[in-house]
Amino acid sequence: MFKALSDRTRLRIVNLLLEGELCVCEVMQILGATQSKSSRHLTYLKNAGLVKHKRKRLWIYYSLTSPRNAVHRQLLKAVRLSRKQNSLLRADLKKLVRVSKTRAC
Repeated sequence: MFKALSDRTRLRIVNLLLEGELCVCEVMQILGATQSKSSRHLTYLKNAGLVKHKRKRLWIYYSLTSPRNAVHRQLLKAVRLSRKQNSLLRADLKKLVRVSKTRAC
């Protein structure tokens, strides 16, 4: 889990998923990343046990898994608390609000 969150892009994705499920296109739009980069990082998080996915028609939606133990729970809490000192995480949340209003998928 620690290695999964050591990457800035994956940390940003977890920060977004703390707010609820998202499809790959929404992650791409918020991060300004390509589809392949976004999917690669989401897959890494899924393999680390932090993220799960489900298919709805043409789209795949990602969300956080329920914390498996105290360490997992504390890591998610740390991500949430780090928003106060990380302007990039706060900016991503502002973009999330805009993207959520125009959800295309």
